Amino acid sequence: MKLFSSIQEASDGSLAGCAICLGNFDGVHLGHQALFAQARQHGPVVALTFNPHPGKVLQPQLAPRLIVSQPRKLELLEAAGVEAVIVQPFSTEYARTTPEVFEASLFDGVRARTVVVGYDFTYGVKRAGTVPTLEVAAATRGAQVKMVSAVSLEGVVVSSSKIREYVLEGRVEAAARLLGRPFDLDGLVVPGAGRGRTIGFPTANIDTTNELRPAAGVYAIKVLVLAEAGARWHGGAANIGVKPTFGGGEVTVEAHLFDFTGDLYGKRLRVQFLERLRAEKRFGSASELSSQIGRDLEAARASVARSLP
Repeated sequence: MKLFSSIQEASDGSLAGCAICLGNFDGVHLGHQALFAQARQHGPVVALTFNPHPGKVLQPQLAPRLIVSQPRKLELLEAAGVEAVIVQPFSTEYARTTPEVFEASLFDGVRARTVVVGYDFTYGVKRAGTVPTLEVAAATRGAQVKMVSAVSLEGVVVSSSKIREYVLEGRVEAAARLLGRPFDLDGLVVPGAGRGRTIGFPTANIDTTNELRPAAGVYAIKVLVLAEAGARWHGGAANIGVKPTFGGGEVTVEAHLFDFTGDLYGKRLRVQFLERLRAEKRFGSASELSSQIGRDLEAARASVARSLP
């Protein structure tokens, strides 16, 4: 997959005749994949996205927690069959771009033959550009615009905002349906307090920069050790929360891998969240907590088994 660091860089003629999809593509969910499927009918598929997310620049206090990091987004775009990605830097200055200048950058700069957008797409300063204005700009240059209607699943419109809502509520199964895959996050295994090992359930303490994390609770998970030759998915259970039984503290993400032997310290893991098993709870003693963890692991094993293809 080719990667361009700006629209200007992508205006070198190498993408002429492409079908370019426009959007933030946070999560690369089923709605985004519908755009790529439409584009695939008209030429090499290119995605134009922005970094940072426009909301981080224009309304930082209201900006959404992103579903995926920028590197993970690029990985998912490649997996979705996108042949090139243009990552346009977004700033307050770029936000003042007029619709006409943006149109020219697509059709005269990149020389896209087809532009694919969602039904609610707007562009340019004050969102003055709309799908109809984009269609006019395309027609005057012998190009075309394809608009993709909302994708619905079980009566729910697939959107990044809905996925964020589900994840924040701990409804990771519902989020997975809209994503087309389990919600995941990556992180580095760092030393923790070591309490899990003392009660017979060693855990990996995962330091993640992912902005979006599921609600506090216990989850059935699958874990992949990244950058490891022959790496395979391991079933397990994760706890997200402050460990109230031990007095509380910072929110942590801790994962226990089934039947795993080895040292995970310093390694990067990808954690897929399959099902929320229960909310976080304070127990009267470490013994009571240990008994509950045993039951949680049984439930997690069953959940992981159901998730296998």
